[in-house]
Amino acid sequence: MKAGNLLLAATTLWGGTFQAIACTGISLTAKDGSYVQSRTIEWSSGALQSHYVIVPRGQRLTSFTPTGVNGLAFTAKYGLVGLAVVQPEFIAEGINEAGLSAGLFFFPYYGSYRKYEPAQNDRTLSDLQVVTWMLSQFATIDEVKAALSTVRIVGLEPTSVVHWRIGEASGRQVVLEIVEGIPHFYENEVGVLTNAPDFPWQLTNLNNYVNLYPGSAPIHKLGDVTLRPLGGNSGFLGIPGDATPPSRFVRAAFYRATAPQRATAFETVLQCFHLLNAFDVPIGIQHPEGESPDIPSATQWTSAIDLTHRKVYYKTAYNNSIRCIDLAEIDFAKVSCQSHPLDRTQEQPVEKIVVRP
Repeated sequence: MKAGNLLLAATTLWGGTFQAIACTGISLTAKDGSYVQSRTIEWSSGALQSHYVIVPRGQRLTSFTPTGVNGLAFTAKYGLVGLAVVQPEFIAEGINEAGLSAGLFFFPYYGSYRKYEPAQNDRTLSDLQVVTWMLSQFATIDEVKAALSTVRIVGLEPTSVVHWRIGEASGRQVVLEIVEGIPHFYENEVGVLTNAPDFPWQLTNLNNYVNLYPGSAPIHKLGDVTLRPLGGNSGFLGIPGDATPPSRFVRAAFYRATAPQRATAFETVLQCFHLLNAFDVPIGIQHPEGESPDIPSATQWTSAIDLTHRKVYYKTAYNNSIRCIDLAEIDFAKVSCQSHPLDRTQEQPVEKIVVRP
C-alpha cells in the first residue's frame, strides 16, 4: 500500500476521535479447564470494514511505517487466524496454532510509543500489526516478553495508540501497555480489559465499588423507615451503567466474577457472548442528537476464542448468527494467505416459522 493510502486507512480507523472505539474484553474458564477470551469491537463512524484472515506458516510479512511498507520483515513460524479491521494487515484479535491469542484495544491519552525514526525501519513495527507479529512468531507469553525489546513499536497516525491483551491456553493472561516508549506487562487476574486509563488505575478504581455484591440487599431500617429492595439484584445497586471505559471495566469485572462456571468450552463461549451482549453500544449515544451515522450498531462485532481447542467464534452487527473457524481443520503448511469479509452480505437472515394446522 502506498504511504498516502496507508495514512488514510489509519485515519479512517481511528477517525481522529477517541470516542469511536469502546472495546470490552472478558475471559472465562470452563469446569473442564477450557479457556476462552472474548471481546467486542466498536466503531461509531460508519460501517467498519472487517475480515477474517488466514496466515500460513512460512508467510513473509512486512510492517507498515508512517512512510510506507518498509518496516520490520518477518516470516510466520506459526499459522494463525485473525479478525482484522479496515484492511487484512490490521488484525485486532486472533489465535495461532500453538494456542497463543492476542488482541488490541484502543488506549488514548495514556499510551505513547517511541518516536518514529526512519533509520530504524528494519526494526519498526506498527502498533496495528503487533498482534500479527506476536501470533506469527511466538507460542507463549514469555517468548513475547523476551522478544519485545528487538522491535520498535510506532503508531501510524498521531492518535493511534493501543494496548494489548495476550493469553495462553493455560489460562494465563497479561496486558501490555507502552507508556513513553517503555513497555509494561501486567498479569491480568481480574480477566477483563477495556480502554484508558491504564490497567493499574482500572484495578484501583474497583475499590470504589467495594460495597457491591451479587443477590439482593437485606431489608433494613433507616430511622423509623423500613427500606426494602425494589427488585432483584439490588446488591449491584450503584454499579456504573454508562459506556465509558472505567464504567465498562467495573461492570465487566463484576459480571465475570459472578457468572456461573459452565461445564464445557462451547457452553463457556456462549456465556461469553451472553455477557458481552450487556456491553453492546447502541448507535446514537456517542453523537450529538440528529448526527448519528446510518449503521446498525456501534458494536460492530463480538468474538470469543477458545484457546484450548483453537476455535474462533464471532457474530456481527449485521448478522447475530454465531460462526466458527476451527484451526484444526486448516493445514497451515498448505493453505494460502487469504482474507474474507466477516459478512458475505450485510443483512440478518431470518428463519421463518411455518405454522401448520
